[in-house]
Amino acid sequence: MRQVEGIGPLTALTFVLTIEDPYRFQKSRSVGAYLGLVPARDQSGDRDPQKRISKEGDEMLRKLLVSCAHYILGPFGSDSDLRPHGKKIASRGGKNSKKRAVVAVARKLAVLLHSLWLSGELYEPLRNTERSSGGQAA
Repeated sequence: MRQVEGIGPLTALTFVLTIEDPYRFQKSRSVGAYLGLVPARDQSGDRDPQKRISKEGDEMLRKLLVSCAHYILGPFGSDSDLRPHGKKIASRGGKNSKKRAVVAVARKLAVLLHSLWLSGELYEPLRNTERSSGGQAA
């Protein structure tokens, strides 16, 4: 997990100790909801208002992941697939676009850490960028 730029020893250890068994989630996408990094729902009839994140799960890990997301999106973060994802969300503008971008990157980071933990693969920071460009160098 430490191979992901921005993830330190404290975040990696907290992630492992909080999740405990990576196989208890059928999909890595469920980890974001488990940690409360998804919008809360309050649907009624035709209404589906935009709400804040649910803040369920472990508060410490959520704060650490948000801190890591701030680093990735900040001036010292290296180039990876997470950075353009956050920048795209932040560029939409709006009242809380930067905060939304940070939370989105934190959620995506949680999903990435879980999938890396399950698969045991090496982290490729520009995996999706290479796929979209055809993987060919000019």
